[in-house]
Amino acid sequence: MMKSLYHPVKIGSLSLDGNLFLAPVAGYSDRAFRSVCADYGADFAYTEMVSAEALTRGSEKTEEIMLRAPNESHYAVQIFGGVPETMANAARLVLERTSTECIDINGGCPVPKIIKSGAGSTLTKDPDKLYSIVKAAVEASKNYDGKRIDRGGNVVPYTECVPVTVKVRSGWDAEHITWKETAEAAIAAGASAITLHGRTRAQGYEGKADWGILKELVSFVAGRIPVFGSGDAFSPESAKEMLETTGCDAVMFARGAMGNPFIFKKTHDFLTTGSYSEIPVEKRIATGFAELELLIQDKGDLVACREARKRFCAYTKGIEGSAQLRKQIVMANSVEEYKKIFSQY
Repeated sequence: MMKSLYHPVKIGSLSLDGNLFLAPVAGYSDRAFRSVCADYGADFAYTEMVSAEALTRGSEKTEEIMLRAPNESHYAVQIFGGVPETMANAARLVLERTSTECIDINGGCPVPKIIKSGAGSTLTKDPDKLYSIVKAAVEASKNYDGKRIDRGGNVVPYTECVPVTVKVRSGWDAEHITWKETAEAAIAAGASAITLHGRTRAQGYEGKADWGILKELVSFVAGRIPVFGSGDAFSPESAKEMLETTGCDAVMFARGAMGNPFIFKKTHDFLTTGSYSEIPVEKRIATGFAELELLIQDKGDLVACREARKRFCAYTKGIEGSAQLRKQIVMANSVEEYKKIFSQY
């Protein structure tokens, strides 16, 4: 019997009910946004990437990034860094200070400042270094002997090894396609799953993600660990196509979820019933306000309202008169101003 396209996923000791994930998106996948994604059926979500260096130095901002949304049944903290020892220390701090069920290693970010630190996409050029970094985090998780915080905020013993996963790109550039070497290094180091974004570092977010490489990776890994697909999942239809054509175990939504947490429910419905309903404009705007309320709890009124500008711009995409709405949104500084802007909804 053919496996349903929507199905449970197992990552090491972690069992998830489904295979529709929210990617780690810098400046976006904070707990406010992850919370509304969970409301609409995201099965798993990743924090924004956390600097291992900043975490080990006691950065308060870094601590904020790792906060769990109350309605998240499971979530992962993603860390990045270029020094194995620092990554091991960061992994231990993640275990000590959060209730996360997974630690993810960023091996794909193409941003220059991340690359300069020896992290992100740099690791696609150096599989040996990727191995050392993943191995350090895996060993830190296996050998952690401290206490943990559970979802209820209680301090508890560490009884189940938290799995370590890795997210990579297809390679550095068109002349250096190294997904096979990085995948082998990650598996050898003990990674419990691998996510592939089918673009090179040189592509950034331009061009088209190569799902052919994702399909090859699934075949190469051949059931040793789960493979998750990232890149160009912008609709229920594209998510279905990715699952069907590549055989990957899960789809990771990034830009496709911005201003559109509804993509999880729509994709779930499409994969399980063959159809889905569009979300009414009023509900879309109401969800934006729900996200703003959560942002205010974490960041205060002014910072949250300014942060919400890009989010409300995303929520209004495709709405009639959205261009005029966005002109007002980018000037908003308070909840009252947002209410006035969206009074017709």
